[in-house]
Amino acid sequence: MADAAVRTATPDDVPEIARIHRDTWRTAYRDLLPEEVLADLDPAAGWAEAVAAGQVLVATEGRWLVGYCSVGAAPADEVALANGSLPADAATTALVSVLVEPRWGRRGHGGRLLAEASGRLRDAGATRAIAWVPEADKSSTAFYRKAEWEPDGTVRTLDAGGRPLREIRVSGGLTPPSPG
Repeated sequence: MADAAVRTATPDDVPEIARIHRDTWRTAYRDLLPEEVLADLDPAAGWAEAVAAGQVLVATEGRWLVGYCSVGAAPADEVALANGSLPADAATTALVSVLVEPRWGRRGHGGRLLAEASGRLRDAGATRAIAWVPEADKSSTAFYRKAEWEPDGTVRTLDAGGRPLREIRVSGGLTPPSPG
C-alpha cells in the first residue's frame, strides 16, 4: 500500500470531500433512500463550513483523498436518551461520522480516521463519542463494532424524501482498542 495518512482537511479538500460524500451515498444507500434524494444530494456548502471550523479530518493514500471524518461536540438532541433527558456526560460527548470511499475500503483508512479523531477529541476533553448509522448499513455497523463501539439502544426515524430511514446510534469510548 502507498503511504497512508490522516490530516486536518483544508479548503482545497472540500470538492473532493463533497464528491466522496455524494458518490458513496449514491452507491451505498441506493436501496435505502429514494433516487430523487440521492440525485439532489449536493453537500459542498456544508463541508466548506465544517472544514473552515477545523471539524474534518481526511484520510489519504499516496496523492489520493480516500475518506473523511467529521468531528465535533454532540448537540443535545443527538445525545439525548430515548426519554429526552440528557445523560450525565452530555457536555463531554462528541458526534463523529466516518466515511471511506468503497474502492478504498478495507485498507485501514476508517480505523486511522477514527483513531485520530478519538485522540483529538480526548485531548479536547471529550469522554465518549456517538455516531448515527442507518440500521440497514451492516458494513458501517460492523466497522464501529470492530472499534468497540456498540449500539446504545437509541433509534430515530428520519423522513428521507417520503421514505422512512431508521438509524441506530452507536457509542464508544475514545481510548484506542487493545492490540490483538
